[in-house]
Amino acid sequence: MDMDGASSVVLQALTQATSQDTAVLKPAEEQLRQWETQPGFYSVLLNILNNHMLDVNVRWLAVLYFKNGIDRYWRRVAPHALSEEEKTSLRAGLITNFNEPVNQIATQIAVLIAKVARLDCPRQWPELIPILLESVKGQDGLRQHRALLTFHHVTKTLASKRLAQDRRLFQDLASGIYSFACSLWSHHTDCFLQQIYAREEAAALGSLERTLNLISLSSSLPFQGFLNAVFERLKQFLECSRMVGPDSTCREKLEKMIILYTKVLLDFLEYHPCAFIPLIQRSLEFAVSYLFTPAGEGVTFERFIVQCMNLIKIIVKNDAYKPSKNIDDSKPESLEAHKIKTAFFTHPTLTEIGRRLVSHYFLLTKEELAMWEEDPESFAVEETGGDSWKYSLRPCAEVLFLDIFHNYNQTLIPVLLDMVQNLQVYNAVGLAAYELFDNVDFDQWFKNQLLGELQVSHHRYKLIRRRVIWLIGQWISVKFKSDLRPLLYEVILSLMQDPDLVVRIETATTLKLNILLFRTEQFLPYLESIFGLLFQLLQQVTECDTKMQVLHVISCVIERVNIQIRPYVGCLVQYLPLLWKQSEEHNMLRCAILTTLIHLVQGLGSECKNLYSFLLPVIQLSTDVTLPPHVYLLEDGLELWLVTLENSPAITPELLRIFQNMSALLDLSSENLRTCFQIVNAYLYLSATDFLQNYAESLCRSFCNLLKDVTNEGQVQVLKVVEIALKVSPVLGAHIFQPLLPAVFRGIVDGERYPVVMSTYLGIMGRILLQNSSFFSSLLTQMASECSQKMDQLLGSVIEMWVDRMDNITQPERRKLSSLALLSLLPSDNSVIQDKFCGIINISVEALHDVMTEDTETATFKDCMLMSHFEEPKLSEDEEPPTEQDKRKKLLALEDPVHSVSLQQFVYEKLKAQQAMMGDQSFGVLMETVDTELVRQLQEFLKGL
Repeated sequence: MDMDGASSVVLQALTQATSQDTAVLKPAEEQLRQWETQPGFYSVLLNILNNHMLDVNVRWLAVLYFKNGIDRYWRRVAPHALSEEEKTSLRAGLITNFNEPVNQIATQIAVLIAKVARLDCPRQWPELIPILLESVKGQDGLRQHRALLTFHHVTKTLASKRLAQDRRLFQDLASGIYSFACSLWSHHTDCFLQQIYAREEAAALGSLERTLNLISLSSSLPFQGFLNAVFERLKQFLECSRMVGPDSTCREKLEKMIILYTKVLLDFLEYHPCAFIPLIQRSLEFAVSYLFTPAGEGVTFERFIVQCMNLIKIIVKNDAYKPSKNIDDSKPESLEAHKIKTAFFTHPTLTEIGRRLVSHYFLLTKEELAMWEEDPESFAVEETGGDSWKYSLRPCAEVLFLDIFHNYNQTLIPVLLDMVQNLQVYNAVGLAAYELFDNVDFDQWFKNQLLGELQVSHHRYKLIRRRVIWLIGQWISVKFKSDLRPLLYEVILSLMQDPDLVVRIETATTLKLNILLFRTEQFLPYLESIFGLLFQLLQQVTECDTKMQVLHVISCVIERVNIQIRPYVGCLVQYLPLLWKQSEEHNMLRCAILTTLIHLVQGLGSECKNLYSFLLPVIQLSTDVTLPPHVYLLEDGLELWLVTLENSPAITPELLRIFQNMSALLDLSSENLRTCFQIVNAYLYLSATDFLQNYAESLCRSFCNLLKDVTNEGQVQVLKVVEIALKVSPVLGAHIFQPLLPAVFRGIVDGERYPVVMSTYLGIMGRILLQNSSFFSSLLTQMASECSQKMDQLLGSVIEMWVDRMDNITQPERRKLSSLALLSLLPSDNSVIQDKFCGIINISVEALHDVMTEDTETATFKDCMLMSHFEEPKLSEDEEPPTEQDKRKKLLALEDPVHSVSLQQFVYEKLKAQQAMMGDQSFGVLMETVDTELVRQLQEFLKGL
């Protein structure tokens, strides 16, 4: 399409693309998509976005299409790349006027210019920086602001480039504009301070805006003097915030400014720790004075406190500031930093920091106490994990306490123990449990004091009850006598009935921490009551996060007590379908339900069949890759599918039906493939005939596709499934996976390089040769015609390679199977088989060594792989009972030749039959081809038969 004079057409399409009506919107989007690669399209977009008379939404869309075009078509090597002529004209058009009236569009244009600068600056666009500098120096307020905004984004982008050449270019640029940017920043900061003290708040806001862009710009330039100036300015802004008070219109921007300044320090500390060493002393003095002395009163606010705490934390914890264990190996800068820290963190300073953290920053605020009353669930599950210490005050204070305590515990342990005597500093003692291991007799404390605290039922005392049960949770894994646990279960039972919801939720969490360590027989007397109370709690809470937390505890209990949960799960089984229905919009809660169901099915064993009406639709939904929720639910859904099959007593049409989801899953070849293969195996063990008759074709097709592009490990996983199919159903299995078998055959003949793959090939071929010999013959015929070889010749190659690569097989079962398979070729008058007789005997003697054990009393040998009957195993307390699938495998093993045929007997009979066929003399000549030492060992194994 000729784009000349096309502005009106593009404008019309952009206008329609902002419509709420999809009938108008969709064709317009399609039209714009087709124009993306047309020459001149971006020039038209630039004209539209620069026309301030047009509708804001249309211009906004023009910017977005332009921005996408840069990502896709600006690089020279991109398909449909823009011409150099059009790019030159677009670059010029982007920086002709910095007068965009709409803030959001101005920001997008600045980002757009930065994207081009990343690719073209300075080689193809040398004029960009000079024009920006000129516009920044101008007197026009709007033009200056927009140029500064662009400068900020361009600098940020160029600073992020990592190639050495780009870094050098950036350093040159930085040197060129540094002094100018700093003086401009200083000028606007002074203007702001004068205006704010003169109560000219509107003008002050304008100066502040410019200062915000300049601080970001200057902070890309790593210079010491600038950082010292940042400290001075920070103090001025903090004092200024004391003066203007909390209600000033500038207050929010002022706080943003203070946070930005502290972020500059934190970023510099993170990326240039060695260059920061001269600033350690100043940083610590600054942060500690505002956080832990009266200097901060009336000035500090939460985000600033968090930033200052992080500054102290990173300096304390930074490995670059710690000497090596062997001082002589330390870098001079590490020793210098360590010296500065040691001089700063004196006994009085550490004591003050420790006391203030515990007695001031650990206390619940008015807001938190109000939240406890008004929204107990949100209060109880308030985020404390992950990176929350970077931005949230309580986790930040706790992490700082831990790091300082860990690095200076000699000083702080006595301080904390002294506080324990005078105050109840439960939070600190819980956080520092590992550090205090040798200094606190927790068992005595638990019995003599904490139990008493928990018995005070007054409403106001709920803060102590919650903190004490949390504290116990922190110490359980560190130091807690096993024989005190029944006492703890009494406490949990009592607090799970506490009137306060926060206390009940905290108690459930402590129970979860204890579960992994408990002895089942100690817990069983409390199981029914505590499980019932957990279930009540699950119903009482309403927030998704809390339900997930309680479900997690319930899951852990079920997992730990396994089948002993059966009498108590009725109510939960009835409630979960309702909860599943209610949680349609909450995928993470559904994940928690899936996890609970996994443990529930394992606990119920074969009784899980009573849950099919709920379980199977849940599995169906979770593993259907055509439905959006699978993104969240797939992994747990597959796990549930697998345990359901493993515990199912028999196949049902509904269980078979959900396998329809598997084709798409196998085609995905995702990280869940291993579980998918386990599911296929579980169906084979459960009912190979029904399963294969229904799904053989699609399964074989999926496997053929997979084998084309998986790793060797993946190949082995696929072939192991085929091996199991042959083990369970030798005739049907071979018939169904026939398309895969020529590749296996060729792999054996060609001597597959990877031992694990070769071992699997031989396992599959061994099953076919031993248990489906007619199929082996037809496969041999097919391969001989494909290779234009005689059948006997090809069989000879197979046997020769088998003998040669026997060492690739490590599993005793497969080694015995190989021996049985090759022996099954006897008796034979085929000259090729007789020619390979020596190799067959060789493999048989090796396998006899693997499987025969000597009965010392009778000096005879017996095959240790033989299984004569099915025994129920005797389980220790922590062992899980066998699943239905374990029982199925055992019964299958009883019929498997590897476990039902005596190798010793088989060798003997085959040799006898060969002798009978050939006659004694010819057989004797044949035996002479075998090494005499091997014959001696063979006779030793066969004596007594």
